[in-house]
Amino acid sequence: MDTPEAGTPSPDNEIESLTEFDAAVAAGSLAGRRVQSVDLADRSAALLATDTSGAVFLGCRMEPAAAEKVRAEGAFVFPPVPGLPFDPYRGLLYTPDALYDGLAQGGYEATPDAHAYRWFCRTRSDGDVFSSMLRALHDDAVSDALDELLVGTRVVGVMGGHVTPRGSASYAAAARLGRTLARSGLTVATGGGPGAMEAANLGAYAAPHPDAMLDKACELLGTVPSFTPSVTDWAMAAFAVREQWPRGGGSVAIPTWFYGHEPPNPFAGHIAKYFANALREDGLLARSTAGVIFLPGAAGTVQEIFDSTTPNYYGSRGEPSPMVLVGRDHWTRELPAWPLLRALAAGRPMESRIALVDTVEEAPEALARLSSAQGAADG
Repeated sequence: MDTPEAGTPSPDNEIESLTEFDAAVAAGSLAGRRVQSVDLADRSAALLATDTSGAVFLGCRMEPAAAEKVRAEGAFVFPPVPGLPFDPYRGLLYTPDALYDGLAQGGYEATPDAHAYRWFCRTRSDGDVFSSMLRALHDDAVSDALDELLVGTRVVGVMGGHVTPRGSASYAAAARLGRTLARSGLTVATGGGPGAMEAANLGAYAAPHPDAMLDKACELLGTVPSFTPSVTDWAMAAFAVREQWPRGGGSVAIPTWFYGHEPPNPFAGHIAKYFANALREDGLLARSTAGVIFLPGAAGTVQEIFDSTTPNYYGSRGEPSPMVLVGRDHWTRELPAWPLLRALAAGRPMESRIALVDTVEEAPEALARLSSAQGAADG
């Protein structure tokens, strides 16, 4: 299992690490607590000696005597599910190292990410209620961990096509955008895949480093432009960049095994990977509280534009959040989403929260301007 990182603590009643468990035991009680995916096999003495009435243990490995005792006290025990390539009760988000464990030794097909995708492909349409329940438990746990991570942060979503190749001018521009946004104090969130999504996460990763680092990283990555034909080579190139420039800046990726043929990019510090694409799409946009920047893309990006438009149109999430579309020709001629968006916004509060710009370089200023309008309305 992943080890927890320093950062936002769990809610008071949730225990997601052995450190938190030991602290609760030292305080004298586990009553009513929720212990989530913590290996307690060597904590039998503590479990036997501590009040666990009303506690809930989700996927915690225990010795039989300890499990019998806590059940007798009225605790609920949801045991680990054997044979799964993922933990449905996980208390933390994924990391690139966790999803790509074993990459160097056995290639991508040997990684936990690939194993989970194969399990999903086997079970997605078999009608087995147990499999669908496990997927739902996992995705709810991921949402909970994501919300805990993002408490108090200003999140900007960056959406764009997965086909943007490394080494291209568009890729480099998206990477510079991610760096600019991260340096302004925003948390960059993407769909977590390759292409423009990877570029934005790479830019956030590069934010603490000198400017020349990003140029060099883009050059190195350009030797493996795409995840086809080899995900292994594509991912190894990214990890080589991370190894050469460690301690990069943080960002969030929210991919899905629904599109599992697209691997998650390794540049986000935290990866909230879902089985259900609908939860992933809505969750990504809903958490982009500082607005969303839409780079040129195809059907998926168009869907995200109007998934974001609907709550802004109806005000179902409060005041509309900023939306910046990048690429005037793309969004007015090739895929004319902008005329429809502008027509929908006319006369509504969201009218002052949308913008169309020609270039990626203009997007941060446009976002800041729309954010000022949003802040004035909120005030």
